[in-house]
Amino acid sequence: MRTLMLPEPIAQYFASAHNPEALAKCFKADAILKDDGHTYEGVQSITAFLGAASVKYNATTEPFDKRDDDGYHVVRAKVTGDFPGSPANLTYRFGLDRGLIDSLEINA
Repeated sequence: MRTLMLPEPIAQYFASAHNPEALAKCFKADAILKDDGHTYEGVQSITAFLGAASVKYNATTEPFDKRDDDGYHVVRAKVTGDFPGSPANLTYRFGLDRGLIDSLEINA
């Protein structure tokens, strides 16, 4: 298996999945996250959502592919946890600004 070279805030995002304080350090204060038809604006809203999802689903995420697309970093990852359809391969589309996550869209 090849090792993915992820930009630091993206690598930190995946490494901090169950740690809301560490996740908060990955995002800009006014970042936007879109997931499952919902939009979360601001680092507090994002980390509250991710923290609740972490507790609810107890998921682990293993990135396995990365490509660049029009200025975005698109990462495919296998997500395993306590949810219907587990495991699932999800797509994470990261926008970065000044070394932090500015936007993130998660799709199946």
